[in-house]
Amino acid sequence: MNGDKAVGNVIIIEATTSTKGLNGLEMAEGSEFRHWDELIPDALGLIFSKLPLQAILMVIPRVCKSWAKAVLGPYCWQEIDIEEWSSRFQPNDVDRMLQMLINRSGGSLRKLCVTGLHNTSIISFVADHAGSLQTLRLPRSNISDTLVEQIAGKLSAVTFLDLSYCDKISATGLESIGKNCKALVGICRNLHPLHTAGRPLLDDEAYAIAATMPKLKHLEMAYHLVSTKSVMTILSSCSELEFLDLRGCWDVRLEDKFLAEKFPKLRVLGPLVRDYYERNEWDECSDYSYISDDLAWDFSGDFYDDAESYDDPWDDEGRLEGLELRFYEGIDEDGGAFGWPPSP
Repeated sequence: MNGDKAVGNVIIIEATTSTKGLNGLEMAEGSEFRHWDELIPDALGLIFSKLPLQAILMVIPRVCKSWAKAVLGPYCWQEIDIEEWSSRFQPNDVDRMLQMLINRSGGSLRKLCVTGLHNTSIISFVADHAGSLQTLRLPRSNISDTLVEQIAGKLSAVTFLDLSYCDKISATGLESIGKNCKALVGICRNLHPLHTAGRPLLDDEAYAIAATMPKLKHLEMAYHLVSTKSVMTILSSCSELEFLDLRGCWDVRLEDKFLAEKFPKLRVLGPLVRDYYERNEWDECSDYSYISDDLAWDFSGDFYDDAESYDDPWDDEGRLEGLELRFYEGIDEDGGAFGWPPSP
């Protein structure tokens, strides 16, 4: 491929100036001309969606005007996974990024992964745009039973839900989820051992799951204070269950022979913890670290879709230590903001 460079698994297409001006890619004699910037936005969006978040927001918009417009379209944002990114930044910064990306999805959002949401308003915003949402991961978020009862009806399309380490949710919230999310086949409700250490058994969440989530195939409830009886109730009620995480559920006693005979398709992990339990699952993230070079992005080329809400660049209060995020609104007609070459 003349003019292309392979870096790892990524092919970089180099745009160069031909002798006839900025009308395309420089070609060797006899090679086929490929108008990469003339692909329809839908196709470009699907391609770009496979790239890392940093590349989509920082690199692609600088290539040419048509690519920048594609990044603004919904096909790039049907799946939004900023879980790792959000664990390193302050809640207000995460909220603004999340709102921008969800607005770009244009109602086509199918998967959302983000951690540590603190404001009920942004969680409600997610629910308001969850019409097509199937996978929702919100670990370590500030979600209460009251909030769950308010938004559960908007999550009816969700099939997989992660509410691990959401300490304000109880059986009441899980029951509301089960009654409203009828398509739910997977739920993660892991706790941390420091949160449950020394406390008495509490089976109410297990019973709520058994009573309202009969279609579950995947259930994680590590370090829950549950008994053998409540777990057996889950197994009896959730007949399609294929995976059950019971790591750290020390009061549960299930014999391997019994499980093999009664539930041959079921894989049970735990209660014994054979390795260090996912240290990253309990990073409090309260002392936000910014030492990673990979996260030192300069978003000078990005912009908000909602011009009325975000007219101004972020001030000092919106800056991350050692990292300045600027989201500019819109694209000018000739693409001059980034020095784009005109599209052929």
